[in-house]
Amino acid sequence: MVDPALNRTRSAPGRLELSVGPGGDLEGRDDRVLQAGADYLARLGGGVLRILPATYEMDNALYLHPGLTLRGSGEATVLRKTTSGSTPLKRDSDWYENRVTVEDPSPFRRGCGIMLRSYDDGGGLREVVRDTVVDVDGSELTLSRRLLKNFWLEHRATAATLFPLVTAEEGVCDVVVEDLVLDGNLDENEEINGNYAGAVFIQQCHRWRFRGVTARNYHGDGFSFQVCDDVGFEDCRSLDNASLGFHPGSGSQRPLFRNCEARGNAQGIFFCWGVTDGRVEDCACRDNRDYGISIGHRDTDNRLTGTLFEGNHRVGLLFREGSSGYRGGHRTVVEGCRFVDNGFAAEGVAVDVRGETLDTEIRDCRFEAGAEGRQRIGIRIGSEARGTRLSGNDFEGMIEDVSAGEGETGPG
Repeated sequence: MVDPALNRTRSAPGRLELSVGPGGDLEGRDDRVLQAGADYLARLGGGVLRILPATYEMDNALYLHPGLTLRGSGEATVLRKTTSGSTPLKRDSDWYENRVTVEDPSPFRRGCGIMLRSYDDGGGLREVVRDTVVDVDGSELTLSRRLLKNFWLEHRATAATLFPLVTAEEGVCDVVVEDLVLDGNLDENEEINGNYAGAVFIQQCHRWRFRGVTARNYHGDGFSFQVCDDVGFEDCRSLDNASLGFHPGSGSQRPLFRNCEARGNAQGIFFCWGVTDGRVEDCACRDNRDYGISIGHRDTDNRLTGTLFEGNHRVGLLFREGSSGYRGGHRTVVEGCRFVDNGFAAEGVAVDVRGETLDTEIRDCRFEAGAEGRQRIGIRIGSEARGTRLSGNDFEGMIEDVSAGEGETGPG
């Protein structure tokens, strides 16, 4: 007789673990074997793709699927971008085509990643498309999809072997990435704007978790996620990337950074537009060439706790100026953080509250000038800021602990 207590519905998809790499279920050392494993698990509803120790040469991005866990073997698992190449287009391509004709086809091969870009009169990006080359016939490249955008010679259209290392189509949710290194091979790659790529790049993808992942030496952002809710990072590192270390992009809600490090990037953590209810807990932002953390346009109700800001060249923590109070970064709480030797390449400011930034609270933080006394001002509050509240902070060795404009400021 069947025990009535065992009548719970039995449904647990995504339980298969598949190993890839030397000695694995699928053998190889490049993006093709990784993609084959990810696609196989997707057909079965998800599972664990275990990447065995090796360096994997990436000629294209690894596209992940819902319900997938990507698990490496720590620092012994490295996904490394191959050398990029770029060439102008030599004829127009329209949005309904899946082919482009290039001046130099030598950087491209079947299966490689491709980025098409065009530019406005001021040199800014006009259009960007990421895709895969499925055929090379002389100077004609066939892509996997129709372009959906125009790439015309008058807009200086180009094609390049540029792509993220880990990405997904829009709408892919509930993914875990663990214990691996993403190496962007910066010296052999062209720069990529972080709004379109990064060592990790996702858009409209929710509930992703990164644990023990290092993004390093990418000629752009380390981790970039645009309009993505509930993306979390634990014990992750973004090191020596050309642009932003962690880039919670426009409209992303509730990002979480716990015990992470951002070092040697242009900026450590950049809160883009409308990032709300974010948490930065027990992290370290060190030696970034501009700012440790930057908060601005409608980035509201975020909380930074227990975080170290050390040796960031221009400012430790920057609240950017908005064009109006509506567009400011309001109601940020900064608690129990430590600021050491920031701002030495500019005015020596640890925390700079600019523009119409409202209701910032900075409490129980420690500010230290550093061994050479290069951090000269602890907290600078602009004249347009309102409702800034300071309490329980400790200052050591600076020329000015708090520099306040005419804005409303609470007790020091």
